[in-house]
Amino acid sequence: MTTPSHTYIQNRERIQPGQTNNYDTAHGGTVMRLMDEVGAMSAMRLAGETCVTARVDGLNFERPIPRGDIAVVESWAYDTGRTSVRVRLTVDREDPRTGGCERTSESSFVFVAVDEAGTPVPVPELTVESERDEELRRRGLDGGP
Repeated sequence: MTTPSHTYIQNRERIQPGQTNNYDTAHGGTVMRLMDEVGAMSAMRLAGETCVTARVDGLNFERPIPRGDIAVVESWAYDTGRTSVRVRLTVDREDPRTGGCERTSESSFVFVAVDEAGTPVPVPELTVESERDEELRRRGLDGGP
């Protein structure tokens, strides 16, 4: 059985000059790519199969991530359909010198599990076994931090 805690992933990437725009902050597409990659890892951890992006729900960019800061991407599965996995994602900017963080982006993505031929396949149900699982599931469903 797979729980939200089992699918939780946190990844960090320092924003480099080639990932920035004219304002010397991370391109929105760079942030979205990081979210998509980490979100797919959470979905695959639940599904046990390759997962592809099917939908992005309301991706918000609240503030920029300056060059040299760290993008901290958190991801976890919070719901499933027959072949789909709903994943909540948050992005914080982290100052590498102080460790100070602030939220920059958040969204929910829907991934679909597929076989080698690209045909959708069933995914297991998500199980809630702990208080942390319940909290992650609630945060996913409510869309809150």
